[in-house]
Amino acid sequence: MDVLVLLLIIIAAVVVIFLIGLFWWISTSNRFRRLVVKIDESESGIDVALVKRYDMLTKMIEVCKQYATHERDTFFKVIELRRGMTMAERNEADSEMNDMTGRLNVIAENYPVLRSSEQYTELQRGIREAEEHLQAARRVYNSNVSTYNQLLVTFPSSVVGSGIKMKRRDFFEAEQRKKQDVDMSQLTV
Repeated sequence: MDVLVLLLIIIAAVVVIFLIGLFWWISTSNRFRRLVVKIDESESGIDVALVKRYDMLTKMIEVCKQYATHERDTFFKVIELRRGMTMAERNEADSEMNDMTGRLNVIAENYPVLRSSEQYTELQRGIREAEEHLQAARRVYNSNVSTYNQLLVTFPSSVVGSGIKMKRRDFFEAEQRKKQDVDMSQLTV
């Protein structure tokens, strides 16, 4: 009977060790899978930040160009109106200036800050915020990749990683097109 009890204890110990190993394997493989999801999520965050930067900057550049063009046209129109005019032309110019002033007042009420230099300051602020958001998204992604790669190369989790065919992930590398920086030379009007 002692042999039978000893045999049952050994079998129970083997089963317990096997179950502990099995639970560890499942837990580690689930950790790998959760990290893959986090990496995919943070990669999507980079894409969102890149598209946001691209869309926001191209729209802000267009707004700056429109404001600069408006100010330039207004300035040149005022100069033209003041050049050597006859009295009839001055009266007509006065009428046009009154019309322009009315339109400028309406625009100024809708857009109190009309000077293009302030628009450029806003553009610079937008660029800075977009870049900070993008850098934060890249840091999150690279942090998740680092955690995953470390788990993949350290023993004993590397055994599980190899067993479920996990591969090293690369750190962030930008694509071209929408992921490249906006050409700021577009600002000339």
